[in-house]
Amino acid sequence: MTASDLLRELVRFPSLSHEEGPIADYVEALGRQHGLRVMRHENNVVWALGDGPDVLLFNSHLDVVPPSKTMPHGAFDAYEEEGVLWGRGTVDAKASGSAMLAAVLALKAEGFMPANGTVMVALTACEEMGGGYNGLQALRPHLPPLAGAVVGEPTELHPCVAQKGLLILHLDAKGRTAHAARAHLGDNAIWHLVDDLAALRTLRFDRDDPYLGPITLTPTVVEAGSAKNVVPDNARVTLDIRLTPAYSPQEATAMVRDIVRGDVTVHSERYVPVSTPKGARILRAVQAAHPDGEPFGSPTASDWTFLADVPTVKMGPGPSERSHTPDERIELWKVDEAARVYADTARAFFGAQRTD
Repeated sequence: MTASDLLRELVRFPSLSHEEGPIADYVEALGRQHGLRVMRHENNVVWALGDGPDVLLFNSHLDVVPPSKTMPHGAFDAYEEEGVLWGRGTVDAKASGSAMLAAVLALKAEGFMPANGTVMVALTACEEMGGGYNGLQALRPHLPPLAGAVVGEPTELHPCVAQKGLLILHLDAKGRTAHAARAHLGDNAIWHLVDDLAALRTLRFDRDDPYLGPITLTPTVVEAGSAKNVVPDNARVTLDIRLTPAYSPQEATAMVRDIVRGDVTVHSERYVPVSTPKGARILRAVQAAHPDGEPFGSPTASDWTFLADVPTVKMGPGPSERSHTPDERIELWKVDEAARVYADTARAFFGAQRTD
């Protein structure tokens, strides 16, 4: 099966997060039908070619976000026109998943066997949730040690070599409640929060990342007060901090604590910043497979964060700007090209040459 054939099939599954059972069944059955070693953990499916300890992982996700109300065609109809496939997941990220599956099928069909190694494809659940259960995180303890990985997300096949992390903090300013008519008897927490926000505007993260630039700190949600005539005794702001590998979550949190008077608590530091080491074997393999790809850094999180200990490149077909949009669509030739690049990446990773 070609990658574009597979994509047509996968798009027809309305695989919202936590509803990936049917599509996981399909991928599992397909792998067994083609004689691959198949493992399934919950709704996370792994195909394996080879059985050596030198393991290259291709990973993407099965789930999609809910359809947009204004999509011009049925979200899961796999509508095709002039070589373009429309529908939810066509870009994010079933194009990558289809290309990875097709690459392994092509390698098996030509008799490719990685020397002392294994090529794995793991298509996992609940990537789009952004919190709680994550399929790749749940699957990692069941995978062998990994020598390299490719995470399939839409990058127009340019290799993403650095990805920002996400640190979410809560900052609570404390005061003392009173009737607003006798405000002098209270201590308004909002004024303390205003002072802390002013201090945060002066905070500088001086170390930039060559691909990601500086860290950004953005107040996103402010909560205070219970009634219009009561002096609030607590005021909270949520801080969205987009980290780079230049700072650890712990270091960034300490810098915030040092400059404010309120209480700082960590809401989430799950999405750590990640980067590909210069000269990494997986990066060399990707560049050999696709010399025209320009390395770049991404501000958006992905399942790469659960491969932080593995040399990894994020790369897949299609433009990221179409993800989650009503006009989500992909040119099918890009999906078939991605399958070729993934297969060539595996060949290069294991020091093999193309057979055609």
